[in-house]
Amino acid sequence: VQLQASGGGLVQAGGSLRLSCAASERTFNTLPVAWFRQAPGKEREFVAAKRESNGATRYSESVRGRFTISRDNAKNTVYLDMSSLKPDDTALYYCAARPYWSVAYYSPTEWRVWGKGTLVTVSS
Repeated sequence: VQLQASGGGLVQAGGSLRLSCAASERTFNTLPVAWFRQAPGKEREFVAAKRESNGATRYSESVRGRFTISRDNAKNTVYLDMSSLKPDDTALYYCAARPYWSVAYYSPTEWRVWGKGTLVTVSS
């Protein structure tokens, strides 16, 4: 499966943005999915994940309550709705998938398939 992330852009602090991750195959709908981000000079960090079985979600502490991960199986697409954006949210955002859920979902090395990043810039 191939992933294509989109929706990044420039937004003012306090604003909102929706990122999309479209998959090339319907099997994507049976996979756990996640969003990571990487700011300049920093390591890639976990943002949010969604299980395939029960749809349970996980969020990093830094985005919980502001970001929401969801999926539309009819469109083979996963979304990341971001609100109350802060300059610290500025980063390249990546979507990822793997065959089955991992307890180490927060680690980038656990994820097998990656889309190209989409840049989010939050101005102060």
